[in-house]
Amino acid sequence: MLSVEFQIAMSPMSPIHLAAEKQSPTATADFRLFELPTYRTVGDALNAYKGDDHVYVIYPRKVSRAARTFLDGFPGTVLYAIKANPHPAVLKTVWDEGVRNFDVASIREVELIHQYFPDARMFLMHPVKSRALIAKAYAYGVRDFSVDCEGELQKILECTNGAADLTIHLRLALPEGDADMPLTGKFGASKDTAPALLQKARACAEYLGICFHVGSQCRNIGNYDMAIGYARSVVDAADVTIDSIDVGGGFPVSYPGMPSPPMAEFFAAIKTSLKNHDFGALDVLGEPGRALCAEGGSSLVRIELRKGNDLYLNDGSYGSLFDAGQCAWKYPVRLFRDKVEINGGDETGFRFFGPTCDSLDVMPGPFHLPSDAREGDWIEVQHLGAYGQVLASGFNGFYSDTTCVVLNRD
Repeated sequence: MLSVEFQIAMSPMSPIHLAAEKQSPTATADFRLFELPTYRTVGDALNAYKGDDHVYVIYPRKVSRAARTFLDGFPGTVLYAIKANPHPAVLKTVWDEGVRNFDVASIREVELIHQYFPDARMFLMHPVKSRALIAKAYAYGVRDFSVDCEGELQKILECTNGAADLTIHLRLALPEGDADMPLTGKFGASKDTAPALLQKARACAEYLGICFHVGSQCRNIGNYDMAIGYARSVVDAADVTIDSIDVGGGFPVSYPGMPSPPMAEFFAAIKTSLKNHDFGALDVLGEPGRALCAEGGSSLVRIELRKGNDLYLNDGSYGSLFDAGQCAWKYPVRLFRDKVEINGGDETGFRFFGPTCDSLDVMPGPFHLPSDAREGDWIEVQHLGAYGQVLASGFNGFYSDTTCVVLNRD
């Protein structure tokens, strides 16, 4: 893997030029800190790469743009859900744009944020936590904890020695919605149990909130209004005062076949719903993950063999293409031959196979590429900045250690 020092001498974009080319005056991430090779275009990155694996790409300008959209438009405090992409370069980019709050779920995520941003505020919003995690998070300064049952609330009190400075966020189980990836069934207090839990939490929490998740990749704006109204009915039944409402994540990305309304429409609808349900005076939180980083990353994969309309690649569903296999999601793709993007001409819908010996390693697509796609061509599978690299395994010995930064703006 190229070092940044090598990049200064050899790449088409040196760190000096990087500073001069910032898209936003607030985007000051120093990628030299993470020793990532930096290129102007994907073609430049492919020209420099001499390995045999696929390559992960980070587009910091796209991450910056998405972060700015939320910071400027969301009607409350933005928490980056780092599970979507905890790469230090992504974290540094959202931090430089002004994100100061992070949704974490594990000891390692707590330690990661504490290491890079000791002044950040962390929210431990996983409703089920180990006692070791609770104690360590509290020692690192975490005061925000999510619960969905009395047993979890009791664990937090015991592991913090009955601390008087806790912020408790009660996670609600919502009626099933129509998100592309529903999240019902695993977490959340029911409407029958939530009021009593709110009352118990109110008695021991310095600050009390309510939270929910409408489902991942939620393209129906009305689901947020439904969830906010549902939260109102729970709070009314509990007859307690709360201090905040967390509308969770679920903010979508427009993948092929999944058109989404503009994010500004989500923000406006949430703001209106909060006012209509008498939550307008509360602190408001949101937990975007996918929407902050999906378009800010991709994978460069090579065609190893073509059989008819089947393309065998050097990455697959055990790597960064998990959702393309497990969920049959279609991602934007573009073809490179001899490091140059191929545009125009006839296209064919292809099925992808990954490199492992497992027959489950298939991505049905179809993924539309130039009809003459062939062995040795590279495909950029786009919008994999969320849940791409982070879900990849080393199964069957196929994985990549190579990540680079690309600065082009398209």
